[in-house]
Amino acid sequence: MKLVMAIVNNDDSRNLIDRLSKRGFSVTVTNTLGGFLRVGNTTLFCGVDDARVEEVVGVIRESCPNRTQYVTPLPPVMEPGEVNIPTPVEKKVGGATIFVLNVDHFEKV
Repeated sequence: MKLVMAIVNNDDSRNLIDRLSKRGFSVTVTNTLGGFLRVGNTTLFCGVDDARVEEVVGVIRESCPNRTQYVTPLPPVMEPGEVNIPTPVEKKVGGATIFVLNVDHFEKV
């Protein structure tokens, strides 16, 4: 058994969860924040049999396309009187970061 952990953009999460559910996969979801731009993400946890890992990864790839977006980063902490004019940054969003972990023990109670 494997644990597939995927970090995806919030915009892609609802479609991904629906597609995984329709294929019979149980998914646990938690909201997370990205480090650089503090953009909202969703982290999904899905326990699957070894033989179905590629199916789950395939659904994630199909459901989470890459795209370019302009975002304004949070301003740095500044001293009183300093001025910072944030400039939008081109950032690739979407896609997914996927981890596949071995599970030594699984128990559903």
